[in-house]
Amino acid sequence: MRPAPLGPRTRTGTAGPTPAQLVRDARHRGRRRFTVVTATLAVGVVVLFGTALAVGAVAIPPTDVVDALFGDSSRRNEFIVTEVRLPRVLTGLLAGAAFGISGAIFQTLVRNPLASPDIIGITMGASAAAVVCIVVVGVVGVVVSVSAFAGALGTAALIYLLAWRDGVSGYRLVLVGIGVAAVLASVVSYLMSRAEITSAQQALVWLTGSLNARSWAHVRPVALAMAVLAPLAFILSRGLDLLRLGDATAAGLGARVERLRLAILLTGVGLAAAATAAAGPVPFVAFVAAPIARRLVRDRGPALLPAALTGAVVMVVADLSAQHLIGAVQFPVGVVTGIVGAPYLLWLLATANREGRGG
Repeated sequence: MRPAPLGPRTRTGTAGPTPAQLVRDARHRGRRRFTVVTATLAVGVVVLFGTALAVGAVAIPPTDVVDALFGDSSRRNEFIVTEVRLPRVLTGLLAGAAFGISGAIFQTLVRNPLASPDIIGITMGASAAAVVCIVVVGVVGVVVSVSAFAGALGTAALIYLLAWRDGVSGYRLVLVGIGVAAVLASVVSYLMSRAEITSAQQALVWLTGSLNARSWAHVRPVALAMAVLAPLAFILSRGLDLLRLGDATAAGLGARVERLRLAILLTGVGLAAAATAAAGPVPFVAFVAAPIARRLVRDRGPALLPAALTGAVVMVVADLSAQHLIGAVQFPVGVVTGIVGAPYLLWLLATANREGRGG
């Protein structure tokens, strides 16, 4: 009798890796890359934090910056570091991180790269409320920030209600948001055209997005919002992964789809509102932070932590550039982010159109 044939062998005589081993190796490489990228971004945030405290009209050595933070430096250095630069830097870092998480939430939930708070009208709602405070009521300061926060929440509620048709689809939410943003932009333009010059200048600076003259009064609200909403966003990220699979699949896995979607949307809106109230409607930070983070970690998921760190890096780098790039001339941070973000938006639209994805 002829012997039974042996199973297939490779050229070397040994069996190759099993599919389970390939999946396990891929996951291990993905986790390792995620860890490396996150750690690198965290180091970058620390370096930028120290640089922003040291660089300025009065240069302070890094050792003196550390001494000033712990109260062991001269009174002048302590005042410059802790009362002038530190609130500004912390506001930028926290607002950038909040924008990054919010953008990642919206873009992942809606499955559309255009679905960031500054594109679908959330920040425009905050802007309209702030302009009403400055131009019509004639108040400035913390009241403007509170009004901006309330305006963002109210606009988000309006967009959600208008987009509701037995549920909320991604494209409907984007289209309704763009329409609401256009209406609010018209309101802002009308108010600006009727305002006095002083009020119009104040409103224009706020509308551009600026970290100038930021104090501890601006830091505390956004820090509180991040302390509450950022952990909530990370807790809800598992549900966000489920919703990426589609409503039917998520419901089949036991998720309460609409309740989960509403909780995630409220978290993203709260983060965007807090960031806008602290720094103004800084354009394109929420729009670009999440895509950059996903490309770095090579993950199509929300990648909330890398997105938060990327948003913080983008905000601080843009603010440093706005302060020191052109000699003594200082620009609002929104000017720099707009210069960088607008070409990216055009590139994204052109790429989506060539690929037939419609954005």
